Amino acid sequence: MLFDLLDEPEPKPAQPGPPLIGTPRFQAAVRNQVCFRSASLDEMIPQEHPVRVIWDYALKADLTPLYQRIKAVERHSGRPPIDPRILFALWLYATTRGVGSARLLDELCREKIDYQWICGDVSVNYHTLADFRRDHGGLLDDLLTQSVAVLVAEDLVDLERVAQDGMRVRASAGAASFRRKPTLAEALAEARAQVETLRREREDDPKAANDRQQQARRRAAEERAARVQAALERLPEREAKKKPGEKDKARCSTTDPDATVMKMANGGFNPAYNVQFATDTHSQVIVGVDVVTVGSDQGQMEPMVRQIMDRYGKAPEEYEVDGGVRQARGHRGGKRSRGRLHGVRAGAEAEGPQGGPPRPPPRRQRGGGPVAAPDGHR
Repeated sequence: MLFDLLDEPEPKPAQPGPPLIGTPRFQAAVRNQVCFRSASLDEMIPQEHPVRVIWDYALKADLTPLYQRIKAVERHSGRPPIDPRILFALWLYATTRGVGSARLLDELCREKIDYQWICGDVSVNYHTLADFRRDHGGLLDDLLTQSVAVLVAEDLVDLERVAQDGMRVRASAGAASFRRKPTLAEALAEARAQVETLRREREDDPKAANDRQQQARRRAAEERAARVQAALERLPEREAKKKPGEKDKARCSTTDPDATVMKMANGGFNPAYNVQFATDTHSQVIVGVDVVTVGSDQGQMEPMVRQIMDRYGKAPEEYEVDGGVRQARGHRGGKRSRGRLHGVRAGAEAEGPQGGPPRPPPRRQRGGGPVAAPDGHR
């Protein structure tokens, strides 16, 4: 047959050689080798990664007020600042990941590729991140209003039913930072003396004024003096809530003057804030946010409804709140109540079920508890 091979002798099996002696060789992982990889940051982030959605939103956000504050312009001297859109996107993305610390965000920008992708090789530090969030809170609030207003205009958020609730958030202050008035006055005097000492050192040695450590010390002293001053200014508010014979026991924190000791969900008491959220129940979109320094939700409904009206030009048709939030004129709701709103007026936060008039204050029985109203509401 064509191309038939000639008969060839079968190969002889290899004869086993002498056993090899030595350490086995293999390809091991090497992770400390410095090498240059030909890949851009954009190639290292998948197209479906959530960080791209955040950046797309940041590109469409109106940040004109931030760009108007930039003093570095073309054909003039001055170091250009970081693009505000980068800082805005970093904080927005960090918030979706549950990150609220500027120092932690700074660390993530050095270690995580998704945060590095937002930065685009622009160096950031925690001071810049913290200052941006502190100085532009009003703009971020306006962006929330604009975003939800667009959803309302597109009928994606109808505000037919809005639910409000509060949660206690621990403050960055310890219980030991709370001081009474005499101690606060002494701390303020010490802080001002330290600021004055550092100011004199700067005048005596101008070269030391450019030292980073010297600048950090001066900035820390000024910030401490400002916090102690704020604590003293808030002290009369705390004294007003005390009994006549206990006003001298009022205390404020020198770390976070606005923090208030509140009862937490675990039953303990800690410095905290009371964060109120109003959410459209159909779309699950947050339509209102407020932070108060009182530990109770009582009386927080009317300010939130007014905030929603100011933001979007309309009030929710139905409103769901806990009983403590809805209390007004001696009326206390149940564990969870729902009312239909027909305008908000001073002293009346919501009407009764089915759009009826507000319930009268509950009568008290001999045992001290409220008697059930005709509709079963206490």
